[in-house]
Amino acid sequence: MVLHLIKLSVGPTCIEDLENRQSRQRNEALHAGRDPAPFHTTRMLPKRHAEIAGRGSIYWVIKGTLSCRQAITAIEPHTGTDGIGRCRLVLDRTIVPVAPRSYRPFQGWRYLDAKDAPRDLDQATAGDLAEMPETLRRELVSLGLL
Repeated sequence: MVLHLIKLSVGPTCIEDLENRQSRQRNEALHAGRDPAPFHTTRMLPKRHAEIAGRGSIYWVIKGTLSCRQAITAIEPHTGTDGIGRCRLVLDRTIVPVAPRSYRPFQGWRYLDAKDAPRDLDQATAGDLAEMPETLRRELVSLGLL
């Protein structure tokens, strides 16, 4: 069974901001001689990590809208320099826009069954949706029209 995570993207206001943040992270890693793969660090290891790593994705909620996803290639528990245990979600470089969906704020992450996951935007049933600017898609979702 494939399982995904849903996570709030704190800071970025659009998919492009998320891409830019990860690009900066990649450049800093390359400069420091570290692995340039994008990652997200979280405090807790997902209990169902075996159902996610290498098969699932992280679905990003940006400004109240489930907007895009990235495949999770690995889940690595590690200890920070402060001695506190953390978890690194290693991500694929490709950020894939998905059919937008309104999502309320929450803390941590939420699990998402594959059967409930939104389709990738290029596969969404509404053909013109992929051509629409992200800000317009987000506005239509907020109005309940998508």
